[in-house]
Amino acid sequence: MCPCQNGDNVATDRNEMVSVDLSNKPKVNGVNGVNGHTNGVNGSTAPQQRRNPYAPRASDFLNNVSNFKIIESTLREGEQFANAFFDTKTKIAIAKALDAFGVEYLELTSPAASEQSRADCEAICKLGLKAKVLTHIRCHMDDARIAVETGVDGVDVVIGTSSFLREFSHGKDMAYITKTAIEVINFVKSKGIEVRFSTEDSFRSDLVDLLSIYQTVDKIGVNRVGIADTVGCANPRQVYELVRTLRGVVGCDIEVHLHNDTGMAIANAYCALEAGATHIDTSVLGIGERVGITPLGGLVACLYAANPEYVKSKYNLPMLREIENLVAEAVEVNVPFMNPITGYCAFTHKAGIHAKAILNNPSTYEILKPEDFGLTRYVSIGHRLTGWNAVKSRVEQLGLKLTDEQIKDATAKIKELADVRTQSMDDVDSLLRIYHSGIQSGELEVGQREALDRLLKKHREESRAETEVAAWV
Repeated sequence: MCPCQNGDNVATDRNEMVSVDLSNKPKVNGVNGVNGHTNGVNGSTAPQQRRNPYAPRASDFLNNVSNFKIIESTLREGEQFANAFFDTKTKIAIAKALDAFGVEYLELTSPAASEQSRADCEAICKLGLKAKVLTHIRCHMDDARIAVETGVDGVDVVIGTSSFLREFSHGKDMAYITKTAIEVINFVKSKGIEVRFSTEDSFRSDLVDLLSIYQTVDKIGVNRVGIADTVGCANPRQVYELVRTLRGVVGCDIEVHLHNDTGMAIANAYCALEAGATHIDTSVLGIGERVGITPLGGLVACLYAANPEYVKSKYNLPMLREIENLVAEAVEVNVPFMNPITGYCAFTHKAGIHAKAILNNPSTYEILKPEDFGLTRYVSIGHRLTGWNAVKSRVEQLGLKLTDEQIKDATAKIKELADVRTQSMDDVDSLLRIYHSGIQSGELEVGQREALDRLLKKHREESRAETEVAAWV
């Protein structure tokens, strides 16, 4: 299935078809159609019905964009990130922060991985968090026995099903995989806790093998089945088709675990929900094996854009920056500048035409509201692209009285200086105050560039003298 093994699905339900206006078709004897054929009885022409192409379709009833749960895997997948080493204190801090944010599940490293992993799993289970605590194990009875003893709320079972992993990883055939899966699932269920069964490398597995094993585990009562794009090869259409196909053969919940090797993780997660998936695996900043998985913040941004009220009701959005800073510090990376929501320029507006519109109505260039995330927007004006409307807003913030003509004149000077180097906000504020002072004192009028240059030079010399005096004191 990667490239996709499924052919195009042709719509057969009339409700899924978009009607086409035939009013411009050639007419024969005043009748629409070919060779004078008519619709209806006695030669009457049936009126053409127009259908809104954006109206809900039958397939949209599967859509879970406004009905989903997050399985936060920073403490499992995130531990596989190259820079990651989480001691117990750090794991507990991350677990508490994610719980306060409101994620529904926390997924922890297998307690079979090491003695410390087991101890950490037990410690987090004892915190009394609102989020359910899961651990992720191989499809093996030894791992399952260790996992259920830690006090977790659920166990996530996984085994590779692609030809690559069956040949070069565990070396087992599908008959063995199915038999072992049934044994492990029944054991976990007997302990009264949740169980998920996932294939690994799902998109390079045979579709018949996948559907067969998913149907088998669904019949014995798993809570969820999981699809994993382990190598990040899938695209949104492939994800949609596989999830929708699976939705038609199992009655349990569907979880997706999507790697970001080709930059598709967020888009793939969104399409999975559209197709009927119910649970999405994430990690903070997307950290994980190689370049990681679906990032928590990016997914939240995407789903907020689709239904802001629903997302705000589920999660404590202002905590997102705190969580990302916590994890970034723990793994010694910076929050990327282009990070959705929390990147340092996420709500910075620079172009003059953007700034003017933003000042009139932020929705013109913002699909996310910074205030919902405890953040503020910033209009950058110390550059050659600045517009006078943005400068006017700053003049008003500073409490200065200047006419529009005067503001345009000051803006021209800002742009002139910014052609040499970007001006900081302090630089811009200083220029505006000097310009205002010059106008008020009569030393300056609109268009008098030499007079303005003299005032700016005088200010620089006075500032330098004050600095030198301060250095001697």
